[in-house]
Amino acid sequence: MTQSLKARLAAKPILLAPGVYDPLTALLAVKAGAEALYVSGAAISYTRLGQPDIGLAAMTEVADTVLMIRDRVAAPLIVDADNGHGNALNMQRTMRLFERAGADALQIEDQSYPKRCGHLAEKRLVSTAEMAGKIAAAVDARHSAETLVIARTDAIAVEGFAAAIDRAGRYAEAGADALFVEAPGSRAQLAAIAEALGGRLPLMANMVEGGRTPMMAAAELEALGFALVIFPGGVVRAVARAAEDFYATLLRDGGTDAFRNRMFDFDTLNAVIGTPEILALGKHYEGDA
Repeated sequence: MTQSLKARLAAKPILLAPGVYDPLTALLAVKAGAEALYVSGAAISYTRLGQPDIGLAAMTEVADTVLMIRDRVAAPLIVDADNGHGNALNMQRTMRLFERAGADALQIEDQSYPKRCGHLAEKRLVSTAEMAGKIAAAVDARHSAETLVIARTDAIAVEGFAAAIDRAGRYAEAGADALFVEAPGSRAQLAAIAEALGGRLPLMANMVEGGRTPMMAAAELEALGFALVIFPGGVVRAVARAAEDFYATLLRDGGTDAFRNRMFDFDTLNAVIGTPEILALGKHYEGDA
C-alpha cells in the first residue's frame, strides 16, 4: 500500500469498499480492483455462525477473521467493531487486538446491548457521553495514528435525525477520524448529512440492498459529499442466492451439470486463488531436497 487510508479518504474519487467475510472473498474483491475492503460483522455472523446480525459474533471471532484476511491480501481493511464489544476498556482491547490483526480502521457504533444491524428496528443507544468516551479510549489505545476510528451513530431510528447530527458532531470533537450516520431514510437525508457534517471529517455511507437507505451509486454519493461508501453484505446475499440454487439443482438432478455454467471448475478456481504459484513457491524452498 503506497497511500494510507487516511490520505486516500482525503482524495478523489470516493472510496468504494466492498464487504468481505473471509480470505477468498477478500482475494476476489482485490482481483476485481477494490482499493480497500470492509470486513463486515453482519457478513461474519451470517457465514461463520449462520445467525442474524444481532451482536452474537465475538470480538475474537472477528479478530481471527481479520488476521486470516490480512494474511492473504494487502489492501486496507476497514473493520466493523460493533459497539467496541463492551465499555471503554473493552473498546481499548478491541482496538489493540484488531490493529495487531491487520485492521486499518475500526468502525464503532453508539448502540448498547442487545445490538442490532443498523437496518433493523428496535435499536438501543448508549449516551452521547459514553460513546464519546469510547472514541477517546480507542484513539488512546491505537498503536498508529494511521489506524482510523470511524464513529457511527444509529440515532436516526431512535432519537431522530437532528439528534443523529448532534451526536456525530460530538463524536468528531471526541477524536473520530471519520463519521457515519447510519440508516438515513431518503436521499434528502443523505444530502442533509453531507451538508451538516461534510466540512468536518470524511463521511461514510452504507448501501444495504433492501435496507432503509435508498440505494445510490458511488458517484452519486460523491456528488453529495461522501468520501467512503461500503456495500457490506451484498456478497453474502449474492452467494446465498447462488448456493440456494446450487443445492436445489444438485438435489433435484443428482448432479451439477445444469449448474456448471454458473461455477468455476476445479482448474479455474485453483488459478484464481493462485495454487500453481503457491506450489511453485513451495518447490523453491525445497531446494535440492
